[in-house]
Amino acid sequence: MNIMFAYDDSRNARLALKRTLDMFGKLQPMIILIAVVEQNLDTSSSSESIYLQAREKFTAAVRETAESVSEQGFDVEVIVGEGDARKVILKAVQNLTPDLLVIARRSHEPDGNVIGQSIDALVEEFNFMTFGSVSSFLARRATCPVLIQACPAVL
Repeated sequence: MNIMFAYDDSRNARLALKRTLDMFGKLQPMIILIAVVEQNLDTSSSSESIYLQAREKFTAAVRETAESVSEQGFDVEVIVGEGDARKVILKAVQNLTPDLLVIARRSHEPDGNVIGQSIDALVEEFNFMTFGSVSSFLARRATCPVLIQACPAVL
């Protein structure tokens, strides 16, 4: 079994990866971590330097996660793409044909009070209606089953 996991080194991605390994661990799947760096649209030389540093730091974090997964006894492959995350991940799914694509639902933790939670929910719904999201894009277009994991506040 091959599981492709869209990984962005966020809190939600780390939680979802742990849950995925817990759920499917007995099957000893091959884990394909796919991470995407958005392209730098600023052409100034100082911006390019900052972008390259951030890209290197992100890539290192993804590889560190892959090492951790490997140490747990899983075979791991890492793919770091550059561009629009939706398109890069979709192309990887089409080329590698995993048995399952796993995505962590991207959201920010609410601040805990009712007003903050309501505002967060409204903003998330507005963003989804206006811009779409990586998970909804891939759920509609991926050629394999897609598991979108919601992430609880605690492990």
